[in-house]
Amino acid sequence: MPTPHNAAKKGDIAKVCLMPGDPLRAKFIAETFLEDARCFNEIRGMLGYTGTYKGVPVSVMGHGMGMPSVGIYSYELYAFYDVEKIIRVGSAGGMHPGLDLGDIVIAQGACTNSNYGAQYELPGVFAPIADYGMLVKSVEAARQIGCRHMVGNVLSSDNFYLANEESSAKWMKMGVLCAEMESAALYMNAAYLGKRALGLLTISDLLSDPQRQMPPEDRQTKFKEMMTIALETAIAEG
Repeated sequence: MPTPHNAAKKGDIAKVCLMPGDPLRAKFIAETFLEDARCFNEIRGMLGYTGTYKGVPVSVMGHGMGMPSVGIYSYELYAFYDVEKIIRVGSAGGMHPGLDLGDIVIAQGACTNSNYGAQYELPGVFAPIADYGMLVKSVEAARQIGCRHMVGNVLSSDNFYLANEESSAKWMKMGVLCAEMESAALYMNAAYLGKRALGLLTISDLLSDPQRQMPPEDRQTKFKEMMTIALETAIAEG
């Protein structure tokens, strides 16, 4: 049944859902890649659609910015709408020196400076990781279309603007590929609820060269390689 954040009814949302941060990107994905897409949510402007891709039902819905926001929307999809797989399709700031604008990072794991995991009261530090089967399928899809990509750890940060600019260098020293703001919470929700999750990220700016970055309109419409990888992963068996 509908929630305070989602007007969909049971059956309106597919078993697999792509989730960009920007709801307008969700609209773009639905209109560009899905057949017979219909809108199931407009509450708070967080647009959600269900259609088919190569004959398979697929949904796409925005999740907003930051871990509290993706935490709410992904939890509701998993717990109340029987969604089994969520693929985050987002942007990230490149940290690894081998990354350039437009490259794709497949988030094998998600480090974080967030307190999101404290709710589980675990006797240690939880390591949020992607679903392995989806990870493998996404790497295969990336290779098939011949796009530049890296697989590894990302940083899910609570901070977009840093008071301590040296913190990025410390994450980089540990081999973290890029910084974003949501994947760790998504992975923790999936683990807690026994579901599956994957984060796919397109490098939209470079922490080493802040002047080089994609304009906002490109972030909304020019992530087509990432979207293709996500959709091929979404409909893959296993």
